[in-house]
Amino acid sequence: MVYEKNKNLKKVRHQSIYLLPNLFTTGCLFAGFYSIIMAVNGDFEKSAIAIFVAMVLDSLDGRVARLTNSTSSFGENYDSLADIVSFGVAPAIVSYVWILQFLGKLGWLAACLYLAGSALRLARFNSGKSHDDISFFQGLPCPAAAALADGIVWVVTDLSSIGVINIPENHLSWMVW
Repeated sequence: MVYEKNKNLKKVRHQSIYLLPNLFTTGCLFAGFYSIIMAVNGDFEKSAIAIFVAMVLDSLDGRVARLTNSTSSFGENYDSLADIVSFGVAPAIVSYVWILQFLGKLGWLAACLYLAGSALRLARFNSGKSHDDISFFQGLPCPAAAALADGIVWVVTDLSSIGVINIPENHLSWMVW
C-alpha cells in the first residue's frame, strides 16, 4: 500500500516537472503576443521590450527542461511554435507598424520576407536535428534576428523620448519621398 502511494506520488511529481519548461514557453508566447498588441496600439518601446523578455524566457525553457530531465517532442514543437510567434510574427508586425507601412506594398513584402526567413530558419533547424551536428547553429538564430530588428526600434524610440533625436508625429515618413 505504501509502495503504491509513493509510485502515484512520483507519477504526479514527474508530470508536474513537464509543466515547468512549458510554462516558460507559454510565457515566451505571451510576450510575443503582448509585443504585437503594443505595436498595434503604437507603444513601440513596450513592444520591443516584450520581445527581449521573450528571448529570456526562450533561453530558460530548454535549460529548465534539460535540468529537470523533462525534455519531450511536444516541448520541442511547442517551443518552435512559440518562437515563430515571438521572433517571427511579432518583429515583422512591429517593424511594419513602426516604419514599413509607409512603403505600402513594399512594406508588406519586407515584413513577410522577414517572417518567411524566420519560419524557414526554424524549419531547417527542426528538420536537421536528427542527422546534423546540432552542437552549433547554422545561420542566424531567430531570437538574434529579432533582437537586431527590435533593438533598433527600442533604441530609436528611447532616444526620441529623451530628446536626443527628434522624430516627427508622422514618424519616419521622410523615408518615403
